[in-house]
Amino acid sequence: MSETRSKARHRRRKTALAVGLPLALSAAGVIGYGALPGAQTRASAATTAAPAWATATADGFASVNALGQNGTYGGRDGQIVTVKTLADLEKYATASEPYVIVVAATITMDPVGKEIKVQSNKTIVGSGTSGQIVGGGFFLGSGVHNVIIRNLTIRDAYQGVWNDKEHDFDAIQMDGAHHVWIDHNDLRHMADGLIDVRKDSTYVTVSWNKLSQDNKAFGIGWTENVVTDITIHHNWIRETEQRNPSTDNAAHAHLYNNFLEDVAGTDINSSYGNYSRGATRMVLENSYFQGFKNPVIKDSTASIVQKGNTFVGTSGRNESGGTAFDPKTYYAYTLDKTADVPALLKSGVGPRSSIGTTATASTKAAAATTLTVAKDGSGQYSTVQAAVNAVPAGNPSRVVISVKPGTYRELVKVPSNKPHVTIQGSGGSRNDTVIVYNNASGTPKPDGSGTYGTGGSATVAVEADDFQARNLTISNDFDEASHQDIANQAVALRTAADKVFLDGVIVSGDQDTLLVDTAAKEKLGRVYMTNSYVIGNVDFIFGRATAVIDKSVITLKKRWNGTSAGYVTAPSTAAGRKGILIANSTVNGDVSSASFYLGRPWHAGGDASLDPQTTVRNTSLSAAIKSTPWTDMSGFSWKDDRFAEYKNTGAGSGAASSNRPQLTDAQAAGQEVADWLGDWTPSSS
Repeated sequence: MSETRSKARHRRRKTALAVGLPLALSAAGVIGYGALPGAQTRASAATTAAPAWATATADGFASVNALGQNGTYGGRDGQIVTVKTLADLEKYATASEPYVIVVAATITMDPVGKEIKVQSNKTIVGSGTSGQIVGGGFFLGSGVHNVIIRNLTIRDAYQGVWNDKEHDFDAIQMDGAHHVWIDHNDLRHMADGLIDVRKDSTYVTVSWNKLSQDNKAFGIGWTENVVTDITIHHNWIRETEQRNPSTDNAAHAHLYNNFLEDVAGTDINSSYGNYSRGATRMVLENSYFQGFKNPVIKDSTASIVQKGNTFVGTSGRNESGGTAFDPKTYYAYTLDKTADVPALLKSGVGPRSSIGTTATASTKAAAATTLTVAKDGSGQYSTVQAAVNAVPAGNPSRVVISVKPGTYRELVKVPSNKPHVTIQGSGGSRNDTVIVYNNASGTPKPDGSGTYGTGGSATVAVEADDFQARNLTISNDFDEASHQDIANQAVALRTAADKVFLDGVIVSGDQDTLLVDTAAKEKLGRVYMTNSYVIGNVDFIFGRATAVIDKSVITLKKRWNGTSAGYVTAPSTAAGRKGILIANSTVNGDVSSASFYLGRPWHAGGDASLDPQTTVRNTSLSAAIKSTPWTDMSGFSWKDDRFAEYKNTGAGSGAASSNRPQLTDAQAAGQEVADWLGDWTPSSS
C-alpha cells in the first residue's frame, strides 16, 4: 500500500500542529488520581515487596515459556525505584540488575528522538497518569528479554514531516528482543512508528494501548525469517494512516478484540488496517473496524483466518484465506463480544491509576499474603469461601485470594472482621473466573427459616472495609422464567462496607444485580468501580452507598419474557450523603428503543427522610434510554430527590427540560469522581 500522502494534506497537518498544543488524553482512558505518594526529586529505591501491579505477568505469547524464559514478569525480583529525571530513568533502565522503575513525572528526551536502550528484566511503569515520555522512547536490542512497559504516555517526537523517512523516532522499538509486554500505554504523535517489533523479536504481547495521531502505527517484521510470535489484543488504533499493524513474516500473529477507528472529516485517512504480509499466519478475532479503508488485507503468500469481526462504514479490501493456527494451543484467552469492543476500549485503554499507583520506600507497606484457589485441587483451597475462612479475623494487611480460571458455584461472604481482602481472578480475562449462584429474594432457606430476602440473595456479600475485586465475573443466574411464583430480586454482588474497589470485573444478573449498601444508615460506604461491566434490567444498580461507576459499560438486557423495560439505578441515599455517580461510561444493550429509565428513587421501607441521588455525566447513552429518563417509585416523586445529568452523549441523551434536569458547569464542578470519594484514592494493592 502507499506510504506517501499529498503535499497539500501534509501542509495542513503541519499547520494544525504548529500551535504547540498537546494532544488531549482520551477522557475514557485516564483516571485523574495517581500522584505517587512520597515521591522525591531524585530516584528513591524501595526495599519493600512489590505491590500487585508490579508483580503482574503477561498474557498471550509473552506468557509462553520459551528461549529459557518462563513467561514475562519484568523486574519483579528487583528493587522498586521512582524516577523523575531523564538521568535516573536511563540509569535504571540500562542497568544489568532487575528493577521496577516507576516514572512519576514528565520526562523530556534530550536530544529529541533519544531511545533509551532498555536492558533485560525491567518493568517500566507510569505512576497514575503522571508518567510521560516526551520526544523519544525506548529501544530493546538483540537478546534483551523479560521487559514490561506499562501505563505510560509516550508522545511528541514529530518533526514536521508526516511520512518521515529521515527520523527513526519510535515510541517503542525492538530489534531481536523476546518476552516483552506492552500494556495500557498512550502512544501518539511520533516521527516514525509508534511500535516497531523487528528483526526476529518474538514472544510479544501488546494489550490495552491507545495508538493514535501518527502516520505509522505498528510495524512487525523486517526479516526473512518466520519466527515472530505475537499477541495483539484490546488496543484502540485511532487516526493512524498505515501499519495498523503491518505484520511481515510472523510465524503466529493473534489479533483479537482490537478497535480500529478512522474518524470521518479529519486530515488523517487510513490507507489500510490489519495487513498480513509475506509468510505471516494471522488469526483475527472479534475486532471492530469503523471507517477504515481496506480494513483487512493479505499478500498472496500470507494467511488470515477471520472470526467474529465487525465492519462499520469500511470500504475496499477485506480479505481472508489460507490456514492459520489455534491460539489456545499456546495459551488460554477469552474473547469479549465484538459489539462491546468500542465502548470497552474507550473506557479501558491507556494509563490508569490502579496500575500506576504504588508504595514508595516511605510508605513501608506490608507485603500481601496470597492464598490460591483452584477447583482442580492445585491450589491451597478448592472454594473461594474456604480461602476467605482462612483469613484471620482482624487481619492488619492485604490478603490476596488468587482464584484460578473456572466456574465456582458457591456463596461467598467476606465478614466485617476481615478487612483488606482482594479476590482476584488469575486468568487472562475477567470471563475466565466466575463466581455464580442462583438464590433470589423468595428462595426458601435450606433450614426452613424463611426466604433469603433481597440482600441475603447475593452470590458474593462484602461486609469488610478495604475490599477489592478484579479480573473476574460475579453472577446470579436465578431462572426467573421457571420461578415466577416467588419474588425475583436476585443480587449478584452486595457491598456493605467502606472503600470497596471493583476493577476489571463483570457483575451480571437481571433484577437487583449490584447492591451498593452501607453497614448502617448512619455509616459511610464508598464503592469505586472502573473498567467493568454491570448487566441487568430492573433497579440493577441500587442502594444507599456513595458509589461511583467510572469508565465502565452498563449493559441493559431484556426481561425473562423477552420484553424491554427497566430501570438502571434505584438509589436510597441518606440525606446529606452522595448517592450513585455514573461517569465517563457507556449505557447500551440489545433492548428496544426508549424502554429504560436511568433511575427512580428508592425510599427503602417508605423512609421519607431519605434523599436518593443519581448523577449521570459524560456518558454515552444508547437509544434505549427514555427521553424522560427519571420516574417515580412507590409514591415518591423523583422530582423531590436528586436526579441529574451533565454532558451526556449518544442517541439516548437529550437537552435540559423540566423532565430532564442538567447540571450547570458550576454544579458539575462539585459532582466529580473525587467529590464522591473524598479522602480515599482507590489504588491496587
